[in-house]
Amino acid sequence: MHPTLPKLAKTDFPGITRHKLQTLQVNLGYLCNLSCLHCHVNAGPTRKELMNKATIDQLFEFIDQQGIETLDLTGGAPEMNPHFQYAVTEARKRGLAVIDRCNLTILEESGYEYLHDFLANNNVQIIASLPCYSSENVDAQRGDGVFDKSISALKKLNTLGYGKELDLSLVFNPQGTQLPPNQTSLEVEYKEHLFEHFGIVFTRLLTITNMPIKRFGSTLISRGQFDDYMDTLKTAYQAVNLDQLMCKSTLSVDWEGYVYDCDFNQMLELPAGIADKKKHISDCLQLDFEQQPIIIADHCYGCTAGSGSSCGGALT
Repeated sequence: MHPTLPKLAKTDFPGITRHKLQTLQVNLGYLCNLSCLHCHVNAGPTRKELMNKATIDQLFEFIDQQGIETLDLTGGAPEMNPHFQYAVTEARKRGLAVIDRCNLTILEESGYEYLHDFLANNNVQIIASLPCYSSENVDAQRGDGVFDKSISALKKLNTLGYGKELDLSLVFNPQGTQLPPNQTSLEVEYKEHLFEHFGIVFTRLLTITNMPIKRFGSTLISRGQFDDYMDTLKTAYQAVNLDQLMCKSTLSVDWEGYVYDCDFNQMLELPAGIADKKKHISDCLQLDFEQQPIIIADHCYGCTAGSGSSCGGALT
């Protein structure tokens, strides 16, 4: 795999600082039942990295001390971590909002049948990847049969109230080097198509720009498209997106418990604060993250191009 940080480190992206910390986004591990082309984590079925229970308990010490409001669980497939249920249950006991970034197909895997009811019973917000509403495009990006499994999982979630009284967001990623289309108009298309063809409803659509790091970034380098893609992102830069960036209110934690300004910085191994010194969550209990400078590089243009992009979709 081609390293992307050497092509991103030198940047003219404007300096930014964090507002009040509200969300802790936690990567529970890189193990996943899929190996998607656009994955910036390079997750897959052979990955062994998984957060242990001791580290999860340290997360909750930090959450209690810092007054975190939302626990955002990601991976890999976060549900494949053996302590996933424990993390969700502990968060809900504290009254936290819990987000599960779900690839949908995990809900159809043997041994994970319980997940539908567990997520619904704990009022977990689901943010589910469905990069297109056509089977051809989804399977091309994520693997054969992924679309059909995703539709099956969505139907089961609908029967439990997801997309109605329970929050169900779908995520769109472009096929390649294009920026996402307008989120509002694409949401209308998604809702019309999925309801007409499958009777599926969902709460909202989130459009997310493909980031030029890890698997996707390496693919761009292999194809000689990396520099052109960066030109696309920089040309589409919108300063109005700066104040809405997800990193302004979120801290990212890797599977070992080290902290980063965002999930993308985590994948580039750019620690929060001083870029050459990692901090563990257990050493940050008393640390005030408000107004702390956020580590930047050229990939930050991916979050500010066009309508903007974050784990919560378009910014404007």
